Amino acid sequence: MRTITVSFPERRSYTVLVGKSLWGEGGWFEQVSFPSRNGVLVTNTTIETLHAERVRSFFTRAGFTLGKVVVPDGEEYKNLATVEKIYHELLKLRLDRKSFLLALGGGVITDITGFVASTFLRGIGYYQIPTSLLAQVDSSIGGKTGVNLEEGKNLVGTFYQPWGVFVDLSFLETLPEREYREGLGEVLKAAFLSGGEFLHFVEEHKEAIRRRDPKILEEVVALAVDFKRKIVEEDERESGIRSILNYGHTIGHALEKAVGYGKIRHGEAVAIGMVGESLLAWKLGIGKKETFEKQKMLLEDFGLPVCLNCSLDQRVCLSALHLDKKREGGKVRLVFLEDFGRPRWGVEVDEEEITQILCFLEKGVYP
Repeated sequence: MRTITVSFPERRSYTVLVGKSLWGEGGWFEQVSFPSRNGVLVTNTTIETLHAERVRSFFTRAGFTLGKVVVPDGEEYKNLATVEKIYHELLKLRLDRKSFLLALGGGVITDITGFVASTFLRGIGYYQIPTSLLAQVDSSIGGKTGVNLEEGKNLVGTFYQPWGVFVDLSFLETLPEREYREGLGEVLKAAFLSGGEFLHFVEEHKEAIRRRDPKILEEVVALAVDFKRKIVEEDERESGIRSILNYGHTIGHALEKAVGYGKIRHGEAVAIGMVGESLLAWKLGIGKKETFEKQKMLLEDFGLPVCLNCSLDQRVCLSALHLDKKREGGKVRLVFLEDFGRPRWGVEVDEEEITQILCFLEKGVYP
């Protein structure tokens, strides 16, 4: 088992545990503090069937009273209506400020539960139990919470750190192949940004990662978590270097909105977004052709899409870009790679440049 501590100056730190079959052993429990013995498990209909009883039984045996709130599964339910439903359920369960939430699920559940925890009774504790690869390496770490509006993705949210994150790799055994691959998009994003040993490890163990080799997967997840830890500790509220973690996301989020939530998965959109942003970096003379080509090749090697293969309403896409929460002064700002391990953030781009890139992403014909 790997133990990674996320620390902030003059604030409470928390532990990220990375291992397999955490719910079959209790030794790690001593490393985590809880505000009380009263909590609520928040999950979705799919994960409830697969994993909820095992986790809930573990906490019950440890002397906890654990209620349960179940919401529908899917990105389309990551909204304020679902948040309000959870609020009402928590009131029925009579939670107080010393109660806590357990988020059991993928990125949608971890984002929603964190947002609820940050706002219910003006803030209660919460813990992340991510069940998807994407959530394990990205959305469960760092304290970003949020929900979507009709106009775009994650437009309402908070920065609110969890009290602990429990990454159980055995959950990945039940993950559908497409969902596993989309998580690899976030792994590759971190590897591209990090460069060096992380990227080398991913390249060297491509086949083992694709077949979900437990030993290699534990190392990859730990590398991704530790990379994000370093960035988040330096810039918790995304006023500077944390912006690099949005690599591929600005265009990716716009593609999700334009194509339709659920029709393209988040990690797939991020993969295509990275292709677009690396292509634009090369065209603007910021990045290199070789960097663009290697990213595209690695994404393809891991079974991720590098173009849409469907028609794109560019007006919807551009509208979503202009509503992006990272814009400043009405300008769209992107993250570019000068080279692997050398990101540059906050680069202003104009609409004409983005439109040209969207044409490449739509048709999949690259220079």
